[in-house]
Order: sequence, then structure tokens, then C-alpha cells
Amino acid sequence: MKRLGMLLLCVPLIAGAAERPLTLDEALATADAPNPDLAIAESDLAVSLAEREMADSRQDFNLFLDGALRTGKQPGKNWSDDNIGRIVARKPLFDFGRTAQSVAAAEQEVTARRAALLDVRAARRIDLMARFFNVLIADLQYTADNEFMTVAFLVWDNARDRFSLGQVTQPQLLELEARFQDARERRNADSQQQRATRQKLANAMGRSDLPSELEPPVLRGNDKVVPQYEAALPHILDHNPALQALTAQLNASDARIAAIRSERRPTLDAEVIGANYSRESVTRDQVSAGLLFNVPLYQGGRIDARVAREHALRDRLLAQREKLKLGLSETVLDTLHEIEWLRGSSRPAADKQIEYRDWALERSRAEYELEMKTNLGTSMAETQTALLRRKRVEYQLALALARLAALAGELPSIHPTK
Repeated sequence: MKRLGMLLLCVPLIAGAAERPLTLDEALATADAPNPDLAIAESDLAVSLAEREMADSRQDFNLFLDGALRTGKQPGKNWSDDNIGRIVARKPLFDFGRTAQSVAAAEQEVTARRAALLDVRAARRIDLMARFFNVLIADLQYTADNEFMTVAFLVWDNARDRFSLGQVTQPQLLELEARFQDARERRNADSQQQRATRQKLANAMGRSDLPSELEPPVLRGNDKVVPQYEAALPHILDHNPALQALTAQLNASDARIAAIRSERRPTLDAEVIGANYSRESVTRDQVSAGLLFNVPLYQGGRIDARVAREHALRDRLLAQREKLKLGLSETVLDTLHEIEWLRGSSRPAADKQIEYRDWALERSRAEYELEMKTNLGTSMAETQTALLRRKRVEYQLALALARLAALAGELPSIHPTK
């Protein structure tokens, strides 16, 4: 027993000062905290908003100063200054679709980027949930394997005493030691996994460290009713953020094509000029106003080339959307099948395993008290393994439901929704 005490003192536990356990809700609250993926999506949205402002500003009022410093010589006269200073105010009146289509394209790009941002936010929550569950699973796995290691050590330690009395052979003692070393290796690997999963969760939360304890969540939403595939797929196709983003980009491409073709049409601007000249002339007005017409007559192949390029990009977006639809149909079916399997098969099997292990533990405890058998430690370890199996099922189910919600454009949550 002295050797057992020394062994347990060397157990590499995740220890720390007493502190309040971290909850899953607290972890999910950091989903919108600064993060590279989120920053990229927000930057893309900011770019599209700026491009929309740029497109809309084409109809803005323009005011600029126009001037020239020069000298000139008229016939029979000496050289004299001929400087010009003008203030010009110009306002586009009609461009026959250029600005309207450009703004429409920019609006659709904003819609696409907002949908993409929603997709990233949902993915962030699913990632945080998965990392949180991984920590809990690592802790449970460590507890179970630590129990098995302790049992293996007790058996080996007892065999050493019996070996000294000649009741156990050398090969038998070596076999028991090998089993203990294997169990110890698994337990120590679990300890490393505890640290690794905690570090990954801390990174996702933007923290340098985490509390040593995590509070297992109450997954009330795991019994939420899910629709059948025939009802779920149309709803998801209508609300999926990635699909909405591609649809908006297709609409933006149509608007850009219309805007490019509008460049063959005339433009009409209003202009007011206030001027001052160093040389007087009857042909010069100090104040003038008028309308400026610009009618394109020939632009070469530039318009056709740009339209052809935009059509090619549009065809690519269309193919991407059709590919995504096919992928979504398979993903929805696989996710619903996973939920059905976890609820209908994995959960009942895990529950029955826990029921059996609880019964076996009580029997082992009774036999131990009667000094009939010494398998109490093994029963306790197997009970921990059954509990781990049950928790793993619930965590898988929560993640599957979260993915299904994200596919429908919802932000995943562990709480049921009406």
C-alpha cells in the first residue's frame, strides 16, 4: 500500500486553485470575440459596404477648381498673361442605368457577405461546442483509464508479494507488470489529451488559459423534435447562408452585366461655371451654365469582352450553387440519419450499459464486503467507461443538432427553441 500511495502522488492531474467551473454558455459567449475567421468575414463585409458607397457616389454633386497659368501673343501685340481660374459645379443627371445597376450589384454583394458572416458565426459556435465537449470527454477518459491503471497496479503489487512467497512465477509477474505499464501509458496519454484539448478551447476563446474545471452542460435541446428529410431540405435550401450568398452573388453578376451594357448609352450632366480671366475677351463668360451630353459612338471590343468575362464568372457561380445544393441534400440526410441513430440506437444502448454496470458494481461491492472477490476496482472502472459512452452520445447529438440548425441559417444553441 505504501507503493500505491507513492504512485498516486505522482498522478499528473489537471489541478489548480479553486475557481468557478467554466460553463458552455460562457464559452459560446466568446463566439463573436475577435478571431481571425471572424475578422476575415467582417473585412469582406466592410469592403462590400465601401463598394456600395462608391457605386452610389457616382451620382454625387462634384465641385472642383480648374485653372491654367500661361502667356500668349496676339497678332500685332506683345506677349501678355492669359491666366484662367474657374470653379466648376457638375451634377450627373442621367446615365441610363449605369449607377442604378452598379448600386444593385453592390447591394447584392453586401447581402452575400452578410450571409457569409452568419455562416462563419455559426461555424464558430459549433467549433467552440466541439472543443468544450472534447475537454469533458478527455476528463472522463482520464478518470476511467486512471481507474483501470489503479486496478492493474494493485494486481501487480499483490503478485509481487505472492512472487516472494513462491506462489507466482516470473512470467506471470512480468505479464501483470506489462499490463500495468500499458494501462499507465494510456492514462498518461489521457493526461496529455486533457492539456491539449484545454489549450485548443482556450485558443478558440481568445484566452491564454482556462479554468481547471468545466461544468458539464444540461443539453435540454437534445430532445428537440426535428423535421423529416422531405420537410427539412426545402427549408434549408431557402435559408442556408452559403446558398444565399451564392444566390446574391449571381444577382450581383446579373446587375454588373446590365451596368456594363449601359456604358453604350449616353450620359447627361448639368454644369455651372464661375470663371475669372487675366485677358478679357468677348467669347469668355464669367458665369455660365449648361447641359453636357456624351453619346458613345464606338468603343471597340471592350464592352463585349467585359460582358463575356462576367458571363463566365456567372456560369462558375451557377455551377457552385448547384454543387452546393447537391452537397446540402446529402449533408441534411446524413445529419438526420445521425440524429436518428444516436437517439434510437446509441442512446438506448449506452443507457442499458450504464444500467448493467451499476448492477455489476453493486454486486462487486457486495462480494467485496463478503471477501468473496476483489474485482470492485475493475467494476468501478467499467462504470466510468459506460458513463463516458453515454456522455459521448449526448455530445455527438448536440453537435449534430447544432450543425442542422446552422444549415438552416440559425445560430446554434444548447437551449431548445420553439
